[in-house]
Amino acid sequence: MSADDPTNPADKYRMTPARLIWLVGGLAMFGLGIVGAFLPLMPSTIFLIMAVWCFGKSSPRLEAWLLNHPRFGPTLRNWHERKAISRPAKVMAVGGMAVGYGLFYWGARPNIYVAAGVLVAMAACAVYVATRPE
Repeated sequence: MSADDPTNPADKYRMTPARLIWLVGGLAMFGLGIVGAFLPLMPSTIFLIMAVWCFGKSSPRLEAWLLNHPRFGPTLRNWHERKAISRPAKVMAVGGMAVGYGLFYWGARPNIYVAAGVLVAMAACAVYVATRPE
């Protein structure tokens, strides 16, 4: 079996330009997720979900590490396997969106059309989160 043989199992782990892009994206998302774990009002879970997705396309080892992480693993596995969000996470996410919209409206003082557009987008996101399985 040669190195260029498409049936060679080692090809699965060869670093191609596409895999490198996914790896860099996964590392960036992981970094943002860690920052979000410490900064109020910045989400962490969505960035970690995106990191798992990127690592799934680039590094099975990093994907497994993140899915089995003692702190983040259970939440990420729930999403990865069942697209499920726990009730406390739903409450925090929807509450965070409401607070975020309030701060946006108070701080930006948008016109009625911008305010309505942002409200509709955030409400759609809140409905999506609220209707996921638990």
